Amino acid sequence: MKLKTVWRKVSDYVRYDLKEIAFPSSLPDPPHIQKQRKLTLKEWFHVLKKASRLYAASWVRDIGPDLRPDDYKDEWAEEKSNGADGKTRRREPSALEDLAVAAKGGMETLRPALQRVYMTRASAYSDALKSFVQGYQEGIQQVVAAKEQPKPEEKNDPHRIFK
Repeated sequence: MKLKTVWRKVSDYVRYDLKEIAFPSSLPDPPHIQKQRKLTLKEWFHVLKKASRLYAASWVRDIGPDLRPDDYKDEWAEEKSNGADGKTRRREPSALEDLAVAAKGGMETLRPALQRVYMTRASAYSDALKSFVQGYQEGIQQVVAAKEQPKPEEKNDPHRIFK
């Protein structure tokens, strides 16, 4: 081989193949994916400002309604009139809402909330199991009582041995 041919093959290997080996290119996007436009400098600055505000606020235990107004809707304080009494009462938060609020507070508040959920589930499970066992025992007693009492036509039937 000529030196020029060897040099061309080595330089092509370094330029194309070695680059692909060291830094492999990713697969191309599927054809139905539309590429998003690049942000302008003003939009990029707005995103950076909002992200930094949220990040700084996340170091505080309670973020507050100014940064997350959707999380602080006063759903629990909606008052429902009781009718005759005219007294107002608050709606109890669901287990999911309770966990969401506890998760915002960190592990110190999340652990007791999870324990309450698990204890509630365990008590519901044990109550269901007790009622199932009680119903099963009642069913067995009914079947045993029905088998012990012979039917009235069986008493006088002489062919009952062959049935």
